[in-house]
Amino acid sequence: MTDSPIPTAPAALVALAQDVLATEIAGLAAVRERLASPTPEKTPLVLALRLLAACAGRVVVTGIGKSGLVGRKLAATFSSTGTPAFFLHPVEGAHGDLGSLRRDDVIIAISNSGETAELNAILPALKSLGASLIAMTGREDSTLGRLADVTLNSGVPREACPHGLAPTASTTAVLALGDALAVCLMHLKSFTEKDFLRYHPGGSLGQRLRLKVSEVMRTEGLPLLPETSLLSEALRRLDEGGFGAVLLVDGDRHVNGILTDGDVRRAVCRGKLDPDAPVRSVMTPSPRCGRREDTVAALLELMERTSITVLPIVNAERRLLGMVHMHDLLGQGSVAFSQPPLPH
Repeated sequence: MTDSPIPTAPAALVALAQDVLATEIAGLAAVRERLASPTPEKTPLVLALRLLAACAGRVVVTGIGKSGLVGRKLAATFSSTGTPAFFLHPVEGAHGDLGSLRRDDVIIAISNSGETAELNAILPALKSLGASLIAMTGREDSTLGRLADVTLNSGVPREACPHGLAPTASTTAVLALGDALAVCLMHLKSFTEKDFLRYHPGGSLGQRLRLKVSEVMRTEGLPLLPETSLLSEALRRLDEGGFGAVLLVDGDRHVNGILTDGDVRRAVCRGKLDPDAPVRSVMTPSPRCGRREDTVAALLELMERTSITVLPIVNAERRLLGMVHMHDLLGQGSVAFSQPPLPH
């Protein structure tokens, strides 16, 4: 207990919540700064990623208390993003569950102090198995830090708890550092939306990724102009918004070009933005297009790989059927489903 007045006024409570967030942000900033190094190939993060990427077994995450709860989440994140993982409770490990481990596994042990008795009690057995050990701890010189093959320093300046006791900023830091590992591994393993769908067949995003593009494409109010238009007309149409692009079509609605915000920006940088010039002088001819039978997952992968956000949807003769923005595919913003398709 404390004699200090307890803040009850709304403004005081908001200020206290803001202070908690500021403390946790400061903790994340400290962890982030420690990742930098003049020799990146020798940083603990890179060494840990090499172990994880080369893991022929499973990633085993262990910890107790709040660290264990964070560890369960990290194991789930690894598993759902292409790195097989599971959580091992240290006490259960000491009572037989270590038998599920193999020497080609990689173990991530979490302890802010690095001196958690239940966890450290199984460290000699873990080492004897020959598995690689990555520590996530706030004290590199702790028992856990010294025994690990790689130690990731997750220490924070202070906890958000006013007594400095409840794990708050420290668990946030471990969670974020674990997410950083998982995302880096996704890049190293070229983990795609299709892979995500394979591991999330029942989730809302997984269900959306399986949709055909015909179910999410827009067919009304499309930004179209004849390919013979002047650039000034295309700029006016582009400024009306909605897609960040204008499609240039012929009389039979064949897609022959696209003008995007990026095309305009590049023309300005080159000093070639003449409003009285034909739009074809600036447009991107024969743009990439999708087909109505494509899946949302396939087009998301294409758009990410080619760094584009808008795709015309065409038939085999490149006749326009509709358009999709990346937000349509992800289910963000206003999306019209199952609109009548344009005539073939």
